[in-house]
Amino acid sequence: MKIDAVIFDLDGTVIADEDEYGKAFAKVLSQFGIKVESMYPHVGGIGVEENWIIFLQKYNIKTNKTVEELANETQDEYVKLISRITLKQGFKEFIEMLTQADIKIALATSNTWNIVGKLFDLLNLEEFFDYVTTGEEVGRKKPDPQIFLLTADKIGVLAENCLVIEDSPAGIDAARAAKMKVVAIARNEEHKKSLKKADLIVEDFSEISSEMLVNLE
Repeated sequence: MKIDAVIFDLDGTVIADEDEYGKAFAKVLSQFGIKVESMYPHVGGIGVEENWIIFLQKYNIKTNKTVEELANETQDEYVKLISRITLKQGFKEFIEMLTQADIKIALATSNTWNIVGKLFDLLNLEEFFDYVTTGEEVGRKKPDPQIFLLTADKIGVLAENCLVIEDSPAGIDAARAAKMKVVAIARNEEHKKSLKKADLIVEDFSEISSEMLVNLE
């Protein structure tokens, strides 16, 4: 495969934080007397507002709050937890490998610029990415391919020459719909089962070699 650009998801992919979003959702859900058992009550990759649309229906929640207000409360709770967040193992070394190969590096996340900015400041992420696309720039969220196609357009490369790094089924579906190859980062064996549509599944970036990327078909 000819790779001109690698497009990264953020939550659970570049940063090890998916359980922080789960805790944030659980905190806001508790306002309505709802106790969630799972560490990951939400659907990864689709956006905070989109998850609240699901929650309102799933739990038959009656509230005067808008989806936007509930999403903002969730993001406020998430921000309280971000000091615990770290980069995924091997990420910096993987970026160095891409840079040496003159491959463009981009971020495509369903997060808002507000959250992205805080994470960039906390983890000095700005130095790693040539291009950034947030959920606010697209009208359709993953699994729709719009965010990846827009990012490829920003970079100025063909979608078929882009590789996506993801950790959610919605993100994998979006990448495949964009005709891009996709590598999935799995948290554990159970999570890996949901990522089977990816072209390659690894546990962290240290497992990905340049030879693996070239041989993706």
